[in-house]
Amino acid sequence: MRSLFRQSPELFILSGLVIITYAAIALFWNVPGTEVLTPTKMWFIIVLSFLFSTFIAIIAVIAGIGGGVLFTPVMLAFTSIDTLLIRATGLVVAMFSGLISTGPFMRKGLADVKIVFFCSVPIVVGAMAGAFAAIYLANVMGATGDAIVRLALGLVLVFIAMMFILGGSKTEYPQPKKIDSFSKKMRLYSAYWEESLGKVVEFHATRGLLGGFLFFAVGFTGGFFGLGGGWAVVPVLNLLMAVPLKVAAASSGVLLAMGNAAAIWPYITKGSLLPLLAVPWMLGQVVGGILGAIILVKIKAGFVRKVLIVILFLTSFKLIARGLEGLFGINIPVF
Repeated sequence: MRSLFRQSPELFILSGLVIITYAAIALFWNVPGTEVLTPTKMWFIIVLSFLFSTFIAIIAVIAGIGGGVLFTPVMLAFTSIDTLLIRATGLVVAMFSGLISTGPFMRKGLADVKIVFFCSVPIVVGAMAGAFAAIYLANVMGATGDAIVRLALGLVLVFIAMMFILGGSKTEYPQPKKIDSFSKKMRLYSAYWEESLGKVVEFHATRGLLGGFLFFAVGFTGGFFGLGGGWAVVPVLNLLMAVPLKVAAASSGVLLAMGNAAAIWPYITKGSLLPLLAVPWMLGQVVGGILGAIILVKIKAGFVRKVLIVILFLTSFKLIARGLEGLFGINIPVF
């Protein structure tokens, strides 16, 4: 316990503050004007949210996708909570799953600093634009606009998942046939210690300019839907820019923390972030993010690829089902 406190003192501080805060809420729940939830119901929601968030964070960090990819579809499917509120909380979930794993990834050398700096600018700009667009279009286009984009996004995820399947193990340590001049000028090359192989793996990213445009699009869609951007950051880095899968997953976690931190502000100014819902999910991301980062370092890259394929398919099925339901009223039961 003492060694864990030395490694992550912020975990204990945050946990203590959360417990104190909710204890205070429980004490004053019967003050006139605050009769919303009884202490029993409130703590049930908090504990269940924390446990589910921890599980989501472990899977999300291993796959490098951000917890929002799992949180947002589930909440949209099984609750009647306002859409903007779910999106805002989804960004918090995605942000903290990447934020907590950043330290271990950077210390282990898995998250490449050059790639993170290069990709962070278009992701942050795109995420902010997407968040503002979500708030604006929620009043203008309504459910129809959401349904169209959800359907298109679901089809894109199916395509990406199929590329991972057809690519096989080649996607774990890709070797680009040609390095473009732009990527050379940006010096997008590095090396890291691959623990599962017991050797240093060198790599050089390619197609950097095209990757920058795609990262803007990833940030935009992530900020718009509250999914984060990890569902596409890893495929773009790995399949397009030829970055090793583990480095792509680790760098994705750092990029998610930066992009989602920017995207959350428009939702906060709109008043679409509810602390009672967000805080237990945030704490679960802290615990699960640390566990997921430890697991990712030790497992083989092939396992990461399989987890990513499953999550991409599950997410795409949910998005397609929601899109068809919004456009044509077709109700397809999907998880």
